Amino acid sequence: MSEENIEKTESTTESSAKAAEARPARSQRRGASGRGGKFQRRRKFCKFCADKTLVIDHKDPALLSQFVSERYKIIPSRVTSTCAKHQRQLTTAIKRARVLALLAFTPLHHK
Repeated sequence: MSEENIEKTESTTESSAKAAEARPARSQRRGASGRGGKFQRRRKFCKFCADKTLVIDHKDPALLSQFVSERYKIIPSRVTSTCAKHQRQLTTAIKRARVLALLAFTPLHHK
């Protein structure tokens, strides 16, 4: 390496060392809990696992419409926070309700 390159690398390591000294350590920046940010994320839970009295039924369009978007797409479980077992049951029930004309396939078919 040439002398210029060596001088550049030395100056950059010195400046990064000074910058590291100036700011607090990562754990100190995040606070006591170790998690950063203003908002604390709420733990997601399955609505149907929590309340055993709720039954997924294809003849209940009021319940099923909560899991369908305004464009009549089935909302994914990462959004609705349902477990995989109940998401599969919801999907089957929504599809059956559509065939029986209890739910619409598209916004154009609505009422």
